[in-house]
Amino acid sequence: MISFKHIKKAFGPKPVLDDVSFDVKRGEVFFIIGASGVGKSVLIKHLIGLLRPDGGEIWLDGEEISRKDELGMMPVRKKCAMVFQHSTLFDSMTCAENVALPLRKHRGMKTRDALIEAKNRLEVVHMQDFADRFPSELGDGMRKRVAIARALTLDPTYVLFDEPTTSLDPVSARRVDKLIRELSDKLGVTSIVVSHDLASIFSIADRIVMLYRGKVKLMGTPEEFKAVDDPIVQQFIHGRAQGPIE
Repeated sequence: MISFKHIKKAFGPKPVLDDVSFDVKRGEVFFIIGASGVGKSVLIKHLIGLLRPDGGEIWLDGEEISRKDELGMMPVRKKCAMVFQHSTLFDSMTCAENVALPLRKHRGMKTRDALIEAKNRLEVVHMQDFADRFPSELGDGMRKRVAIARALTLDPTYVLFDEPTTSLDPVSARRVDKLIRELSDKLGVTSIVVSHDLASIFSIADRIVMLYRGKVKLMGTPEEFKAVDDPIVQQFIHGRAQGPIE
C-alpha cells in the first residue's frame, strides 16, 4: 500500500501541495485528477524520488521513503515504474531493443535472452507483431504501449502513469485505458494514473482523488464523484466552462 501523509511542497513562494493525505490500495486503478497546475504530476514524482516533500511522509509497503538518498531509492524505483507523458523511446532502437534495455542494464541479461524476454513483454501489451519496428514507424498510441511494456520489465508492483492518453486520438486512448485496466485485473499491478481525461476516469478507475488548490477536494469511487453536489467537483467532471474553478 502507498500512503501520502500531510505532504507539503512549494516552489519558491508558490505553494503547490498543502497537507495532502490519502492511501492507494494494492491492485487498484487509482486516478489523481484536477485542473492543470494543481500538483498532480508533482505529487507522483515524490514517490520515485524525483522531488522531495517540504513536509509530510510517504509510506510504501510499510516503509517511509521520502527521505531516502539515491542509493536508498533504487529498490523503491524497482517497485514503482513510471510511464511519462511522452514515451521517451530511443528512435535508433527497435521496439524489442527498447524494452530489452532495462533487462540488460538492471538484470544483466545477455542481449539474445533480453530480446526474447522483451518480445514476451510486448505480447502483454499486444505489440508483439511490432517488435522489430522502430518507434518512428508507429503511431503515438502504439509507442505508448511499448513504453508500458518497458516499464513492466522489472516486474514492478506499482506503475505510475503521467497523463497517459494526452495527445492520443480517441481510439488509441481507449486502447491504453483497456491495457491499464488489464494490468490490474490480470497481473495484479497497482496503477496510479494522473489524468484529466474524463473518458478514462469514469471507465477504468476504481477510486479517484481530486486535488484543488493544493488540497484533497474529494476522494471516492466514480459513482460517488457523480453523485456529489459540490460545484467544483461537478464543474470539473462535466468539463463546464462556467463555475468556481478559475
